[in-house]
Amino acid sequence: MQNELWSHALALYRRPGVEAACLALQELGADVCLLLSGTWLQARRVAPDATRAAALQAIAGPWQQQVVVPLRVLRQQWREAAQGDAQLASLREQVKGLELEAERTLLARLQACAGSWPADSNDPPGDWLQWLVPEQARDHDALRELRVAADGLQEAEGAD
Repeated sequence: MQNELWSHALALYRRPGVEAACLALQELGADVCLLLSGTWLQARRVAPDATRAAALQAIAGPWQQQVVVPLRVLRQQWREAAQGDAQLASLREQVKGLELEAERTLLARLQACAGSWPADSNDPPGDWLQWLVPEQARDHDALRELRVAADGLQEAEGAD
């Protein structure tokens, strides 16, 4: 199961509309890594519950606050200045790489937490995204877009 969640996240993120949906949800306070984990768990037919959602959030929250967000803020702060400064642009790209690696590490931690949760092939999985998205994003079009893309990816992978 090595890098299974990362592979899922990359495949889903490449689907049309997913990047924009994730960025819109992030602006509403959603943790994109948690949402991608939710789509992975749903594809694996793992049932969501409060304890499991809380376990994922307990891993993601501190890592986002202490590692990912500071890198993202720095990268965003340098956006304009880096356009006219090649050295700063190079540093900004390195920060962007660190931010991506921090997200990859978070996904690995989330996979380690959830990887042993059993699938229930008899019942349809619950809606992980409802458990992991903040209240203000629950009825947003971007969440619907993410669901549709995740379902499409699952169907495409099931057809292989």
